[in-house]
Amino acid sequence: MKKAVFFDLDDTLLDDRKSIQTAFDVTCGELAEKYEKEAAEIEKYVRAAAHAQYQTYDFYPVTLSIGINPFEGLWGNFGDVHHNGFRSMGDQIADYQLKAWENGLKQAGIPASEAEWARERFRNVRRKSAFVYEETFDVLNTLRDKGIRLLLLTNGAPSLQLEKLTMTPELVPYFEHVLISGHFGFGKPEKAIFDHALRLMELEPGDVLMVGDNQGTDILGATRAGIESAWINHGEGKIVEGANPVHTLGRLKDILSLIE
Repeated sequence: MKKAVFFDLDDTLLDDRKSIQTAFDVTCGELAEKYEKEAAEIEKYVRAAAHAQYQTYDFYPVTLSIGINPFEGLWGNFGDVHHNGFRSMGDQIADYQLKAWENGLKQAGIPASEAEWARERFRNVRRKSAFVYEETFDVLNTLRDKGIRLLLLTNGAPSLQLEKLTMTPELVPYFEHVLISGHFGFGKPEKAIFDHALRLMELEPGDVLMVGDNQGTDILGATRAGIESAWINHGEGKIVEGANPVHTLGRLKDILSLIE
């Protein structure tokens, strides 16, 4: 039996895709009703505009190394003071959010003057839409009852990831350590952050199982660090060369069979 499990946060314990989709559904749905458009079409244009706009800022390299996607950028504040990249992101994030909506709405045939309303509506709905998978707490309780130690290893800006945990405070007590890439300076899949997690727990790679949904971050990083990995395949996951998950799971609760 493994001594510890390292968990990813987004789309492993928290259903972040559902949170973002809910914010798009509400915001684009209300615009669609007002302008007699299709909500899905509006969303498609805004998502594309967000991807394109995100790459134009000097903070973009930081988002790649830390692991912050454009849709987190659409609702976060950032500005974490300990990192100049995050400070720059905090200075420019409102401009990014506004222009992403302006550009996307223009493509959808909706006046760009709606962008400020859409920006705020999206941000507010996302902050009220924190979802935990229905089996998350059953899994964590079972592991804790078996005496298995737990660490949370998540990519992202500290302010944003901590805000997510503030929305779901019942998650935090399960973990001995919460390790956020933005605090450490490098994100998954860099071997260094996995090595740091092992040092925090005073464990060897063979003592640990890494569980996550992303082959390019969670699984590739675990492989580089010599840690056994379990990939949760939600059906949309990209296969990444060199990741080589030891286990492929259909859902979170399937890890209990591995622990047994």
